[in-house]
Amino acid sequence: MTKRRDILMYAGLAGVLIAGLIVLFFVGPRWLSTPGSVEPLPAAGTAEARKIRARLFFVGTDGERLSPVEQEVPFGEGPSEQARRIVEAELSAPPAPYSSPIPAGTKLKTIFLTPKGEAYVDLSPEVRTNHPGGTTNEVLTVYALVNALTLNLPAITGVQILVDGKEVDTLAGHLDLRRPLEQDLTYANRQSSTQ
Repeated sequence: MTKRRDILMYAGLAGVLIAGLIVLFFVGPRWLSTPGSVEPLPAAGTAEARKIRARLFFVGTDGERLSPVEQEVPFGEGPSEQARRIVEAELSAPPAPYSSPIPAGTKLKTIFLTPKGEAYVDLSPEVRTNHPGGTTNEVLTVYALVNALTLNLPAITGVQILVDGKEVDTLAGHLDLRRPLEQDLTYANRQSSTQ
C-alpha cells in the first residue's frame, strides 16, 4: 500500500510541476516585461530606425548647379557617425529629376574628424577614375560633399577629400584639394526641395 501511495504522490507532484511549467510558459513573458521597462532601439535598416532630415546636394536639370534636396538620412550616434551617414546618402542614387555629382561606383572608405572641426573624407579611386572631367563637374562633385557636411553639421568647418587613403592635388585637374575646403554655395541653387 505504501508503494501505491508513493506512486500516486509522485504522479501528483509531476502533474503539479507540468501544470506550473505550462502556466509559466504562457504567463511568464508578461511577468518579465513590466510597463516601465526600457525597449531597445530598433536596429538600423528597419522601418522604425531613427532618422534625421538633412540637406543633400544633387545636380539640377540644367547640369550646371547643385540643387539642395531635403531628405531623411539614418541617425548616427555622434558627429563622426552622422557625417558618415550624410556622405553615404550623398553617394546614393538621387531622387528624380536630379543626377548625382559623384562619379558612379564611388564608395566611402572612411571619414574622420579633427578637434579643429575638419572632416577628412576618404573615397574609393572611382571618384577620380570615373570622373567625367571639366571644371564645373569637378566643382559640383567636391562642393556637394563639402556643403552637405558643413550645412548639416555645424561642428564641421572644412572638408578635405582623400582618395584611397591619400591626399590628392585635384580630382580632375581644376580644384586644389590639398587642404580642407570651407562651405561655398556659389554653385548651389538657393531653394531646396523636400523628398
